[in-house]
Amino acid sequence: MDLSLLVVSKNEEKNLPNLLASVAHLPEEIVVVDSGSIDRTEQIAREAGAKWLTREWDSFHGQKNFALGHCTRKWVLAVDCDEALSPELREEITQLLASPEEAAGAEFPRCSKFLGRWIRHGEWYPDLSLRLFRRECGRFIGGAGHDRIVVDGPVVRLKGDLLHYSYPTINSYIAKMNSFSDAFLEREVSQGRRWNPISNLSRPFWRFFRGYILRAGFLDGFPGFWIAIATAFAAFVRHSRLYETQIAPRTAGSFQERGEAL
Repeated sequence: MDLSLLVVSKNEEKNLPNLLASVAHLPEEIVVVDSGSIDRTEQIAREAGAKWLTREWDSFHGQKNFALGHCTRKWVLAVDCDEALSPELREEITQLLASPEEAAGAEFPRCSKFLGRWIRHGEWYPDLSLRLFRRECGRFIGGAGHDRIVVDGPVVRLKGDLLHYSYPTINSYIAKMNSFSDAFLEREVSQGRRWNPISNLSRPFWRFFRGYILRAGFLDGFPGFWIAIATAFAAFVRHSRLYETQIAPRTAGSFQERGEAL
C-alpha cells in the first residue's frame, strides 16, 4: 500500500510489537519519532524496518508534524504505540486505499480495553478518531495535552475498531487523569476562563448521567460503572483546579493577613 505509518514513542518496548504486528505488510514505510527511549524501543522499530528519528519532546502535535515531514507516501496512518488495528479495520483500510474514491481522510471508532473488558458504551465509545489521511491534505494541530488531525477535503467513516490498550491498571488511569487536569487548567487559564461554582458542581453529575445512563455505560458491567464514576470525579478535579489557582490564593492571603494582625 502507498501508505506511511506514523508513530511517536518513548519507552514503548511493551506496546510497539503489538502495534507493528497488527499492521504487518500494510504500510510501505514506517516513521518513528522518539523522544528519549532507554529501553528496547529503537531495536524493535529498526527490526521492523522503521525510519528511526529522535527529537526532544515539545508537544504531541509538534512531534507528529515533525514525523509527518519525513513521511513520503501518498497516505499516512497515525497511531499511538498502545493502539492496534482490528482485522476488520485493516481490511477496510486496504479497500479504501485500493479504491478510486477521492476521500481526503478516514475516521473510525476507537475501542478501549479496561479491567479486562472491551468498552463499547458510555463516554469511551465510539470515540471516533480521524487517523488516516492523504499526506498533502492533512496536518496536526493542538494545545496543551491534546492533538488532532485536520484535513482539507471529504472524510469517510469506517466501521472497524482501532483497538486501544489504554489503561492496564487503575493506577495508570489515575496518573493519566492528573496529566489531563494539568492540560485542562493550562487551556482554561490561557483562554481567560474563571472558576464557576455551578460548573464545578454540575459537570460531574452530568458526565456520570450522560455516560452511564444516556450512553448505556451500564451495559459494560462494573468496568462501565467505574468509568462513569471516574469520569465524573475527573471533571470535579479539573474544575476544582481553577478554584485552587484563582480563588484559594486570595483566601490564603486574607487568612495570613488576619494572623499578622492578631
